[in-house]
Amino acid sequence: MNVIVGQSGGPTAVINSSLAGVFESAVSRGADHVYGMCNGISGFLEDRYVDMTEILKDPIDIELLKRTPSSYLGSCRYKLPDPEAKDSEAVYSAIMKKLNNLDIGCFFYIGGNDSMDTIAKLSRYGEMTGSKIRFIGVPKTIDNDLVVTDHTPGYGSAAKYIGVVMKEIIRDATVYGTNYVTIVEIMGRNAGWLTAAASLAKGSDCEGVDMICLPEVPFDVDRFIEKVRRIQENKKSIVIAVSEGVKLADGRYVCELSDDVHAVDAFGHKALTGTARFLANTIAKTLNTKTRCIELSTLQRCAGHLTSRTDITEAYQVGGAAVKAAFEGNTGQMVALKRISNSPYQCTTELHPVSEIANLEKKIPLEWISDDHTQMKPEFIDYAFPLIQAELTPIFVGGLSHHVHL
Repeated sequence: MNVIVGQSGGPTAVINSSLAGVFESAVSRGADHVYGMCNGISGFLEDRYVDMTEILKDPIDIELLKRTPSSYLGSCRYKLPDPEAKDSEAVYSAIMKKLNNLDIGCFFYIGGNDSMDTIAKLSRYGEMTGSKIRFIGVPKTIDNDLVVTDHTPGYGSAAKYIGVVMKEIIRDATVYGTNYVTIVEIMGRNAGWLTAAASLAKGSDCEGVDMICLPEVPFDVDRFIEKVRRIQENKKSIVIAVSEGVKLADGRYVCELSDDVHAVDAFGHKALTGTARFLANTIAKTLNTKTRCIELSTLQRCAGHLTSRTDITEAYQVGGAAVKAAFEGNTGQMVALKRISNSPYQCTTELHPVSEIANLEKKIPLEWISDDHTQMKPEFIDYAFPLIQAELTPIFVGGLSHHVHL
């Protein structure tokens, strides 16, 4: 049979390792052609796809693909209608016709929550129409907010980047010995896994960040300012990690207090930006201190030069496990990671119905957050530390990392 694979949602440093895992496993199991959707299901609906078996012919191509950050096939944020809806037949019949024309037996989608929504809907439509095509989800998201899986490929490398960068920012912020508040804005809409990774900066060589603000805890601007004032009574330079998605008690994002325009994507997600800038400006107006804001923004997603070897290895493994599951007859499932132990760190894969995953969010357990809501407890460190271990450096050509692209 032939198989097809797509990538969707935000890119990561290791999403292409999952793509390599799908490709190599499918070829080894006898797939005649492995097609890649250009820009996910959106591009496929426009007949944009490539035959990866004609492109990736050399082992060095696979190795470069694994070490190339971002989505090799391109991505999209395309929301399929509910297959049971009256006006949905046209789009689903178009997809199934295109899949049948390519003699597709297995469909793989590498992505996060919205991508699992796509797999859930396609598998439901396939069941409704008696299709034999198997639909399998391959997890990916730096947000680490997919339920049932212990963690998601992409998170470990993003957490490693955040931990490293926060150490460097702390070193930079302390050089002048004057009152200074640095606020670093980190991605995370409703779950604070990425912002919590700032706690990894603390060690024998680094005092760590002074405050961590997560979406899981309602945010009060006045209390925040008071905490900053109290900390600065004993310490001139303060570094704070704040999630872009911190919310007020009434449910509004803090960034909505600024004058920035916040667009909305196809899934209804409001673009979040300006949290650190708003808080830095508010502190500067209220307290006698200099401030600066730093938005890590997209830099934290695809830092291939700081990839975690653990992360990139597991990303490849979930791709291979997805192919194994499909070739064994499974459909409507997502590959999940199951942690066996922390020391030594051991993790395996298992399958879960994608219907139990799509449109749900995993948040940080409140018991992992300190009582004053400003730091992470050892339970989080024990959870995150194994995921950032070891490195897989890029292949350098002419002094710069070398990537593959379509």
